[in-house]
Amino acid sequence: MAAGVIWALLAGYARRLAPDHLQGKAMAIVMAGIPAALSLGVPAGTFLGGALGWRTTFWAMTALAAVLLGWIAALVPDQPGLPRGERPAILRTLAVPGVAVILFVTLVFVLAHTVLYTYIATFLDHLGLGASVDLVLLVFGAASLASIWITGARIDRRLRALTIAGTLLVGAAAALLALPTGSPVLVHLAAALWGLGWGGIPTLLQTAAGRAGGAAADTAQAMLVTLWNAAMAGGGVAGGLLLDLRGPAVLPWTVLALLLPVLATVVLARTHAFPAVDRGSARP
Repeated sequence: MAAGVIWALLAGYARRLAPDHLQGKAMAIVMAGIPAALSLGVPAGTFLGGALGWRTTFWAMTALAAVLLGWIAALVPDQPGLPRGERPAILRTLAVPGVAVILFVTLVFVLAHTVLYTYIATFLDHLGLGASVDLVLLVFGAASLASIWITGARIDRRLRALTIAGTLLVGAAAALLALPTGSPVLVHLAAALWGLGWGGIPTLLQTAAGRAGGAAADTAQAMLVTLWNAAMAGGGVAGGLLLDLRGPAVLPWTVLALLLPVLATVVLARTHAFPAVDRGSARP
């Protein structure tokens, strides 16, 4: 619950802190914390748990949370929200041109990613690379961080192009993993392409939702985060069912099948969702 609430608030808050022509870059900087935390926090927590016990790890998390709360209260500027009567309803937000399209892309893209990512250890074991899970995830994480840096540098002028490129890169990674070679070189190349394609996607989609949503941007962001988490849960369930029914080899093909409507939607949504003329690039 905490993660869902914080994630939904951070995107709109970061946009309010930055001028219009830097809002995408501000979101990229803020969202960089997610892959950084996943890449560094999980191994650090595992190490501390093994060395000092899980209770020490939890106390350390509590202490860090307390320090963070104090820092926010003391130094982070406040931003006004909308009065209760002015908050856009969900149905009215869905009717805003472009919002429903971005939510569809979010749902299907995250579902595609999670179907394979949740069971990457099982899939690599199927290829005979079960001992390389840590290295593959390290390559993926490093490429994701590079993707966020690239996204942050270009998002305010190239949101549409970056979203298309990200979809194509994740699709190329899935195609490489679908090849029955089991080549370690190809698998690590696929992990790099996957990270490069995926790392900037949260920032790209949330920026797109904020721009398309306009006055209803905060509601659109909350809906996006809700669908994101629902897709993660659905991807885990769908991936498990596919493993039982067809085995690990079907997972990358499923990713490819799901990414086809994502790519088509992004390419065709040229007016409001992913405009060909980037309205967010104008400088004051």
